[in-house]
Amino acid sequence: MTPALLATFLFCLSAVTATRATQLMGSIAANFWRLLIATLLLACWAHGSGQGWQGAGFSMLFWSGVIGFGLGDLALYMALPRIGSRLTLLIVHCVAAPFAAVVEWYWLQTGLSTTQAGCIVLILAGVALALLPTRRKGNESTLLSTAGILYGLVGALGQGMGAVMSRVAYDINAKEAFVLDGLGAAYQRILGGLMVAAVALWYSKWKSPFSEAPLQETTNTPNHAPAKGKAWPFVLATALAGPSLGVGCYQWALKTTPSGLVLPIVATTPLMVIPLSAWMEGDRPPFRSIMGGLLAVVGVILLGRLSGT
Repeated sequence: MTPALLATFLFCLSAVTATRATQLMGSIAANFWRLLIATLLLACWAHGSGQGWQGAGFSMLFWSGVIGFGLGDLALYMALPRIGSRLTLLIVHCVAAPFAAVVEWYWLQTGLSTTQAGCIVLILAGVALALLPTRRKGNESTLLSTAGILYGLVGALGQGMGAVMSRVAYDINAKEAFVLDGLGAAYQRILGGLMVAAVALWYSKWKSPFSEAPLQETTNTPNHAPAKGKAWPFVLATALAGPSLGVGCYQWALKTTPSGLVLPIVATTPLMVIPLSAWMEGDRPPFRSIMGGLLAVVGVILLGRLSGT
């Protein structure tokens, strides 16, 4: 149970530090540099253990990374400065689960029962409730960034599709009697993500294809330039807490604890991030938003139980 709780906390910490990094450095640059740092750390493990790029499922894991770590995380990082870590994690963690279930039903013919379909409806209803505009005094309505919600949904679709492709890769390796450990799989996946992040960073310098959320400025820098130098501790923190130590604790949990106990704990990430985001971002959600998040998380846990994970 301890490694699962550590993984959940680290994923929460990764999200809130990533939000700060994107505000100071910009979404595209912050995503690239944290993936580069994480890739170097995972490479030390993967090549040190002798697995490296081995396995018949390498190509599938690489393309899984292109979609999940690459397109999915890029969209996630575009969402973070717009709607904050709490709502971004809620969308990505909760919407990814039903999307992955539907893709598996269509692609892998795993089946989708009526009860599972009901869980999907519960998840989507909870997310919708959490995203409704907040009414404040004077009947003023606080609207969320539409772009942030759309980026979050794209991130969820990327995460869900990447997870299904990873399962396919594990099946391919199993047919060859090759066992790839979790960090080795993460390394093979993150290579695809790093490629997408590098292309996005290069292209943004020339064509500015993405509309960045405004960078925070500081008055003690020349000409009020964005305080990018202050972003590096947050970039390092999110690289360590997310794809490095977070994934390590997650794999440690799966090795020592049944997945039926691990996954429900990790699924509570959108709820556990609430106190961290309130502390670091000043995001204090209304009761309705908390209840919507709770419904969505319960739906994810039930869907995981019914799917046998």
